[in-house]
Amino acid sequence: MKRFSMKYFFIIVLSSMLFSCYQVERNCTNFKTGTFESSIVIDNIDYTSTFTRTNDLQIETFENKTDSATVRWINDCEVIFKTINPKSMAERKDIHLKILSTTDSSYTFEYSYVGEVIKQKGIAKKLK
Repeated sequence: MKRFSMKYFFIIVLSSMLFSCYQVERNCTNFKTGTFESSIVIDNIDYTSTFTRTNDLQIETFENKTDSATVRWINDCEVIFKTINPKSMAERKDIHLKILSTTDSSYTFEYSYVGEVIKQKGIAKKLK
């Protein structure tokens, strides 16, 4: 009898592990183009910018400064940005952005300079 109940115990544990797993929603194609507001926190400071993205260009305004970058999608959820007119060495580095999860009107992302290990996370909301 004891062996019989242990069998059921393992079946129940295994079943609960399988059914508790879920897939993170990522409908990235909904966010390839449009107008967005993004927010990131660095050293406990919240930075907000707005940007408009087309199939091949992103124009972003941050602290009253506007920059443009070319857009190259690696796949539906990952993109590389290359600043069009870099004014510093940092702006010459390409940025890799990966969409981690989506909702109907926003996405969570991580980004870094291409080849760098340190990543920052943020949230972007679609405005239009």
